[in-house]
Amino acid sequence: MLRLAILASGNGTNAEAILKAVHDGSLDADVRVILTNKPGAGVIERARRWNVPVETVPSKGVLNRMEYDQTVVDVLSGYSVDTVALAGWMRILSEVFLSAFPGRIINLHPAILPSFKGGTGIDDAFDYGVRLSGCSVHLVCPELDGGPLIIQAAVPVGESRDEFEARIHRMEHLILPQALQWFSENRISVQGRKVVIAPPAVPVRQTDYIEGCLVSPPLEERLINA
Repeated sequence: MLRLAILASGNGTNAEAILKAVHDGSLDADVRVILTNKPGAGVIERARRWNVPVETVPSKGVLNRMEYDQTVVDVLSGYSVDTVALAGWMRILSEVFLSAFPGRIINLHPAILPSFKGGTGIDDAFDYGVRLSGCSVHLVCPELDGGPLIIQAAVPVGESRDEFEARIHRMEHLILPQALQWFSENRISVQGRKVVIAPPAVPVRQTDYIEGCLVSPPLEERLINA
């Protein structure tokens, strides 16, 4: 079982998707703490509703990124976490953070990487006029949004920016808990730049097409009575 920390800077819908997956038994994880860098972030209230400890480490005005990351690492060490999920964490991690959790940090990005990196992936894709964009979960490395890809979802853009964003969020809420579950089952390995997902040890139902969106690798649902 993962000893998980969630880092979020905003409203926290993806953090809540993780908590719901733990609650319904589809994610084998113990969410030890949710940490935010924004004192007024919506994720704080969501964490409290789920009775999850919350830590706030304000980043505004902090100029030294490594010192800030060391403070966050020190806070997380008090919860004995072994895996970190960045769920809307709007800061670039330094080597201080990466070395504290080597190979155990994953990030959710609202575009099909390597396209539209950075903090405005949804707007950039919509404004560019692409027909498909989506979301990606990847391992974190020193390069911004450049780590090996675990799972991606392709989402049709359509005419409305708001509906496009809503579609992306729906898929984010599915692929992030799935990636974490593969971590929990020790099924993730990296060969060069490619992430390899080992076969499941129990029967699963695989789904790769949801509401007009394509997911790869497919989402898995354990068949309890199989």
